[in-house]
Amino acid sequence: MIIVAITGASGVIYGIRLLEVLKELDIESGLVISDAAKTVIESETKYEVDEIIKIADNYYDFNDMTASINSGSFKADALAIVPCSMKTLSSIANGYGSNTITRVADVSLKEKRPTVIVPRETPLRSIHIQNMLTLSQEGAIILPAMPGFYSSHDTVDDQINFIVGKILDSLKIENNLFKRWK
Repeated sequence: MIIVAITGASGVIYGIRLLEVLKELDIESGLVISDAAKTVIESETKYEVDEIIKIADNYYDFNDMTASINSGSFKADALAIVPCSMKTLSSIANGYGSNTITRVADVSLKEKRPTVIVPRETPLRSIHIQNMLTLSQEGAIILPAMPGFYSSHDTVDDQINFIVGKILDSLKIENNLFKRWK
């Protein structure tokens, strides 16, 4: 199972698209949506939160500290936090597991599972960069939502697919979401 966590940063469409692609690839997904992300979903997309929950195979409440994914004995294959707010990034980097997203990230890192973090903030403060470095040193893959334009992105959807394709590449999941460099 790939756990997808959507936080309250701009760019929630990346997380939604990742869930859609996992479903298309017949890969089991788990989903956690932060309270702030629900507000961002309403303001940035045409999706209803309930529609997104239905895309996932499993849904876990953001405030449920007893959720099965919060235990190291729960067998998940990987975690993608997309997008990742700076608040969430800071909490994870400092071991503050106060909700399902930050706790599952703590578990994923301590169990040495692939953990992809897609930060969405610009410009960055030094502390943001330090938190990313801390997580990178612990084994997280820091994958900022920065599309590469060598793929001839004609639409916003192409740019979204590029980032989602890079997330899947980081998780070693075959995909053809973007044109590769030759």
